[in-house]
Amino acid sequence: MASADVINELAAQARRTGRLGIDTEFMGEGRYRSLLCLIQVSVQETDDPSGPARVEVLDPLSGTLEPGPLAEVLADPDVEIYMHAARQDVALLRREWHTEITSLFDTQVAAGFAGMRAQLGYDALLHELVGVRLGKSASFTRWDARPLSAEQVEYAREDVLHLIEAAVALQERLERQGRLAWAREECRVLEHASDERDPQAIFARLPRVASLAPEQRAVALELVRWRDDTAREEDRPVQQVLQDAGLVEIAKRRPADTDKLRQIRGLHEGTVRRRGRGILEAVERGRNAEPIAADGVKPPPGHPGDAALIVLSEALVRARAAQAELAYELLAARADLQRIVSAVRQGLPEPDVRTLQGWRRELVGDELLELLAGGRALRIDERLELVVDDVRA
Repeated sequence: MASADVINELAAQARRTGRLGIDTEFMGEGRYRSLLCLIQVSVQETDDPSGPARVEVLDPLSGTLEPGPLAEVLADPDVEIYMHAARQDVALLRREWHTEITSLFDTQVAAGFAGMRAQLGYDALLHELVGVRLGKSASFTRWDARPLSAEQVEYAREDVLHLIEAAVALQERLERQGRLAWAREECRVLEHASDERDPQAIFARLPRVASLAPEQRAVALELVRWRDDTAREEDRPVQQVLQDAGLVEIAKRRPADTDKLRQIRGLHEGTVRRRGRGILEAVERGRNAEPIAADGVKPPPGHPGDAALIVLSEALVRARAAQAELAYELLAARADLQRIVSAVRQGLPEPDVRTLQGWRRELVGDELLELLAGGRALRIDERLELVVDDVRA
């Protein structure tokens, strides 16, 4: 595994070439947050991205890794960082290396702009771009066990060996298509990925939380905070501490003693025995807290005609995605279209959805609004292709 000299050499070479490939291996099973087990780094040995790459495998579990110089490179806007399916890797590196990540280029995200399918796997990407097939023989192994086998280390090395070469080939393809700026814009979002848990956001996503009275909601929030603290201290998944359904039911009943706690359906005796005191203390804190009113007013039920308009909108978006050779998932989700249709019908301001922002608006967002305003019409031509007509012309 890498010494301090190796770390410094990798950082210096990344700055010379302006490129760094990186991947991680981690274990999330049975833990509060995923454990970072391995970091694989690649740099070009020359300025030629298709030339040989230097790969080093770093062990964060060794207790001797000092990643400072590489952490600084990740935050250097002059060095482009290449990853594939980067969200979890970014979250882990930001947390463990106490760094930001800038100039990220995610090859999985970018592939969708080049006419490849959404969520394209790394093996398929390499095969299409540089003609390489990976063995992938050690993908589901215990990365937290030491020593690592030779097979595991080789698997880890292969994950970044051709990463820079493939990323640059993908960028060249996107440049020819006029999509590189779009892909880079999309990758910017991933630079802020985090696995930190926000109790308020978790509380808002609880099942049936909107049906609770304000006093019950205050108890639910305290239970969320207690559960998260307990899971973090014990390094176990939050659902193993207390499941969502049980948490909401406790908040609804607000038991004052262990006997009442035991009467709650679905709450295991072992949970009451091990965690009953903590649960009751959280309930008491919630009782003494300020009641939490439901946010805003419940939205009115959807209009009966919305379903047809959503289908019509989706047809337009899919047509434009196909014409642009983009993965449809990059442009819109059904929930986005629902919000757009509802806003147009009710005469409300444009909703804050991705379809109406940035390059998506340029490609289809403005046209979608015109369709819903009656300024565009869809028809099928003799080749069974969708045609968009400007009815105001």
